[in-house]
Amino acid sequence: MMTTEIATKGWDLFNRACKVIPGGTQLLSKRPSMFLPEQWPSYFSKARGVEVTDLDGRTYVDMSMMGIGACVLGYADPEVDGAAKAAIDAGVASTLNAPEEVVLAELLLELHPWAQMVRYARGGGEAMSIAVRIARARTGRDKVAFCGYHGWCDWYLAANLAEDEALDAHLLPGLEPRGVPRGLRGTALPFHYNRIDELRAIADANRNELAAIVMEPQRGQEPAPEFLENVRDIANELGAVLVFDEITTGFRMTEGGIHLLSGVNPDIAVFAKAMANGYAMAAVIGIESVMQAAQTTFISSTNWTERIGPAAAIATINKFRREKVATHLIAIGSQVMEGWRSLAKSKGLQLHTSGLPSLCHFSFEHEAELRLTTLFTQLMLERGYLAYNQFKPSFAHSGEQVDSYLEAVEEVFGLLARDISEPNSCSRLRGPLAQRGFYRLA
Repeated sequence: MMTTEIATKGWDLFNRACKVIPGGTQLLSKRPSMFLPEQWPSYFSKARGVEVTDLDGRTYVDMSMMGIGACVLGYADPEVDGAAKAAIDAGVASTLNAPEEVVLAELLLELHPWAQMVRYARGGGEAMSIAVRIARARTGRDKVAFCGYHGWCDWYLAANLAEDEALDAHLLPGLEPRGVPRGLRGTALPFHYNRIDELRAIADANRNELAAIVMEPQRGQEPAPEFLENVRDIANELGAVLVFDEITTGFRMTEGGIHLLSGVNPDIAVFAKAMANGYAMAAVIGIESVMQAAQTTFISSTNWTERIGPAAAIATINKFRREKVATHLIAIGSQVMEGWRSLAKSKGLQLHTSGLPSLCHFSFEHEAELRLTTLFTQLMLERGYLAYNQFKPSFAHSGEQVDSYLEAVEEVFGLLARDISEPNSCSRLRGPLAQRGFYRLA
């Protein structure tokens, strides 16, 4: 499909949403202005496989983030949806407990033999708060050393109470932590990935105060030799709880957490997103001596006992294992990354690619990087693709679809190269630049 028409119904609805919903959406990563202001379709009427239909009836192939990484099998996977529908037919809630939560716990522990116990939530941010609460209850300490992005909750955003730029290298530039109690100042201490010296300095300065070390075991770069092992040693030395945030990385590179590929085990690992293929589900797994601390504090919610999330997670994980989904994700993601690199080189574009094959992205190495990225999204949308400078492959993506996508990318990269070489020409960009991070939340 090739069209220059703007999808109007979605943007009109987003303008309505901004009047009744702060920010217009529930998730910053789905805010239309982050992709293509005034043009992004914004809302879907139907999604199946890798195709998304907007409110104007146009259908796009999703070569962007697939439900922000949650739909690892593809949209509306029949096996997972079937399990969810069966759970609905059997009754979602009851005075009694759903047996699926026991089955799921045993399945997660089978995949992670180092762990012995499981607690549930329904979203990644709250699951991380559970993990930190358990760590603090276990140790009797307050401070948390962390690197990377870990959600919206007070324990994490407290880092910016100490200095406004503390989270800048952790995916939240310019964030003001309004609403976070100032009494939490100094309790969240950031360090950078692969900088064991920074973590060691935090450990030395807070030897008897550190409750936890929180991090993604891997994301945008590979761990340096012995880095994870040294983190594990520091946690052991301090008696701190090592928490691996697998909300994004889990079930994308292997069956379970990516930490299984490193041979370094945490005390707690946290999962959400891909574990239930878009259904609300999150899990906190860990060693018994740490997890039992949940009994010494209060962690409880009615909606953590509903049936659909565990049923969907069991179906997702079983299909993930049976179909060797991780192998497919790596192959598809690698095909896209290599396509980006070779096509950019052929068109004379300076492009940097990074990330895991199943969580890959690119950036234009040019002073007009934001304009080029926005224009890329617009031109790909005109060709029938939801496309961005990130790609999270799913099991529903085929090699043939990637070939067609890369044919469109080749054409668009050529237009971008021409746009750069003719700076005084009329720009093809038909709207404002995309917004970034937390610089402009209005």
